[in-house]
Amino acid sequence: MNVHSLYVYPVKSLAGIPVPAFDMDDFGPRGDRRWMIVDSERRFVTQRSHPDLARVSTALDGAGVTIEIPGEGCFELSPTAQELPVLVWRDWVNARIGAEAANEALSRFCGIPLRLVYMPESTFRRVDAGRVEDYRRVGFADGFPFLITNLASLEELNGRLASPVEMRRFRPNIVISGAVPWQEDGWRTLTIGQTTFSLVKPCSRCVMTTVDPVTGVKDAEVQPLRTLAGYRRTAEGVLFGQNAIHESPGRIRVGDSVTVTEPE
Repeated sequence: MNVHSLYVYPVKSLAGIPVPAFDMDDFGPRGDRRWMIVDSERRFVTQRSHPDLARVSTALDGAGVTIEIPGEGCFELSPTAQELPVLVWRDWVNARIGAEAANEALSRFCGIPLRLVYMPESTFRRVDAGRVEDYRRVGFADGFPFLITNLASLEELNGRLASPVEMRRFRPNIVISGAVPWQEDGWRTLTIGQTTFSLVKPCSRCVMTTVDPVTGVKDAEVQPLRTLAGYRRTAEGVLFGQNAIHESPGRIRVGDSVTVTEPE
């Protein structure tokens, strides 16, 4: 098995970026989901309620992040010194408000008041303690630093759909090739290059999988979630992919070998 593709998501719920390699720090892939969008009540905003966010692209410019908002232009994201407690799922964490120009443009695009916020190094948000005993951190990702998916599982799903869907609907960080469909259900520990990953929770999927990543429109006909629910529903939800943590900093690349070091 090998790494087929890698993705980073500088801003939670905006378009991701395919990359040939990424470094990993305490948060996970460096720069991944350190930015997030919040509403006037300081609650996180995603494509679940605003699918048009899929059309807002992101780019990495050295150590910085740039977003391009349709009809508004490009904006370099920069945190101010102003702190703001924000809510991501059940976690209130301290963040820094982004510069006003991008906030105003994104608000116009979505039609509601929004702000971009940044998670600084001084903020510690813990991964699910019910799944990971170690005191490990995560950025604004839903709950864990990594999402690992299996290319063969997508191909199997596409064989059941009227029109195939892309892997980017499932927003993975690491896509693995060379496995058989749904083999990832039995993985517990993987070694990729020189880094070990613990797979700690199957990923329960939501309506974001129905959003076309190009148009930002929820598909009326292509229904990956409904199809998955017919044969991938468990007590954990409708499953596709595995959430994971890494055991050390490092760097992984497309093409790196992948070894199952602790199967179920």
